[in-house]
Amino acid sequence: MPSKKALVRRPSPRLAEGLVTHVEREKVDPDLAVEQWEAYVEALGAHGWETIEVDPEYDCPDSVFVEDTVVMYRNVALIARPGAESRRAETAGVEEAVARLGCSVNWVWEPGTLDGGDVLKVGDTVYVGRGGRTNAAGVQQVRAAFEPLGARVVAVPVSKVLHLKSAVTALPDGTVIGHIPHVDRPSLFPRFLSVPEESGAHVVLLGGHRVLMAASAPRTAELLTDLGHEVVTVDIGEFEKLEGCVTCLSVRMRELYA
Repeated sequence: MPSKKALVRRPSPRLAEGLVTHVEREKVDPDLAVEQWEAYVEALGAHGWETIEVDPEYDCPDSVFVEDTVVMYRNVALIARPGAESRRAETAGVEEAVARLGCSVNWVWEPGTLDGGDVLKVGDTVYVGRGGRTNAAGVQQVRAAFEPLGARVVAVPVSKVLHLKSAVTALPDGTVIGHIPHVDRPSLFPRFLSVPEESGAHVVLLGGHRVLMAASAPRTAELLTDLGHEVVTVDIGEFEKLEGCVTCLSVRMRELYA
């Protein structure tokens, strides 16, 4: 049976020093961030996900954004090479975690750079954001890793936000959602739905028609509920100050087989 495992990583006490690129720096409350992270993990568990805590990297301020360190396709883990050099120490612990789970492990090599937040999977289509953190060589290495497994890799320009999944994610039926001011080329997606709030563009698929999203997008939550989805909300305000969203706080592993 397909799996419902999710890698998570406890926030660093240095979280407030995390990188920001497209937003003004705001004061971050590390204690409140831990509370919000714990509530996020609890929400995953409450909807059938087994959370696996990766060893913390307390000297890496951005390490809670664990999604950026690895990309999963089926049982294959592609260990990222983050575009920000200061984040490259974050990958070792994640590599150990996916190896323990029996994944086939591959790596992005220099000169390639890849952040996991730049990769959106919709069925067997793998969209890769080409922007500030992921370069052309990184896109090519995603193709080399996943196309032999049946994936179709589509490169997408990203210039207005940090990562592709800062701009778009996908609903359970495969419809891509995004906040238009932050999407470079909505025409690249066969089915696209515009949402009214920036953080409304970010959903995690919990299973069935349930989606997890930030409490900061009530109008989008209402829209998705009206479309027949069951919306679960969490407050991740401290992480949003650092350009974080619900997707980047975990790595969902849906296709690990016993």
